Amino acid sequence: MKAVRWGVLGAAKFAREHMAPAIHAAEGAELAALATSDPAKAAGFQAFCPGLRIHSTYEALLADPEIDAVYIPLPNHMHVEWTLKALAAGKHVLTEKPIAMKAREIDQIIAARDRTGLLAAEAYMIVHHPQWQRAKEWLAAGEIGTLCHVDASFSFNLTDGDNIRNKPDTGGGSLRDIGVYTFGSARFVTNAEPVELSARIHRENGVDVFAQVAGVMEGPGGRYTYGSMTSMRMYNRQVVTFQGTKGMIRLEGGPFNANVNDLAEVELHQNGNRVTVERFPTANHYKLQVEAFGRSVREGVAYPCPLEFVRGTQAMMDRVYEVAVDI
Repeated sequence: MKAVRWGVLGAAKFAREHMAPAIHAAEGAELAALATSDPAKAAGFQAFCPGLRIHSTYEALLADPEIDAVYIPLPNHMHVEWTLKALAAGKHVLTEKPIAMKAREIDQIIAARDRTGLLAAEAYMIVHHPQWQRAKEWLAAGEIGTLCHVDASFSFNLTDGDNIRNKPDTGGGSLRDIGVYTFGSARFVTNAEPVELSARIHRENGVDVFAQVAGVMEGPGGRYTYGSMTSMRMYNRQVVTFQGTKGMIRLEGGPFNANVNDLAEVELHQNGNRVTVERFPTANHYKLQVEAFGRSVREGVAYPCPLEFVRGTQAMMDRVYEVAVDI
């Protein structure tokens, strides 16, 4: 099996701590190059991948003929530009979420993907994790009866004003950073889309630091009510619940940061106080994501999270911003 040779655009902390090690560990992948002008930042990557080639510019890495695929962890407002540049350079590309700031911007990436025949994807890693796949299977199998309501919460406390998440000019805000999880996880498990939405948002320095969303979703299983909360000014919390007529599926502790905040597990609650719990102590969704990407590149296997799905989540976010009331 020929390994997919990866390059990373930018020495982001998240890339150093999570995605670059995942690429390095993934079957069928080779972490080959990094683009950064800062030798000190490069050293953090070379500590676990000593043979890593270092390019001083992003353009130089894209011109490297020994690179097959590029991972982009740049600030949000740079994602579309460099995703398109990577495709134009003949590289497959995996870009951190959100891949774009507006749903309509994703159309040009889809067009470039189709024109070049290359794989372009957003690094929406949770769909690769077995806990989310199990939740989707349980719902489809009717284990909780008819779905009535989904609620999702994701919060953490980030007061560092220099962090890009707290800056409007770099695409900051709780919705763009973590709303993709509270919105996208519901869409992934239920195959439903919003038909009604309302929202309340609190902003600081031009970015939303708290957002409460309510609505109605509709999919193959019918309609259900939806509620979510994201915040960058609250204690860590990650909970998602799918509540039906005969039971409930619950992911709590760390469903979006599996095995970081807490053990990855999914619970099935059913009538008669029956509770089934499945735990996944070793599953790494970043590594699974890289391996799925590689299979698509090498074998033409359909990628589990295509840009069309990503566009749906971004369209939901666009709508939330449109209808939101400031509080």
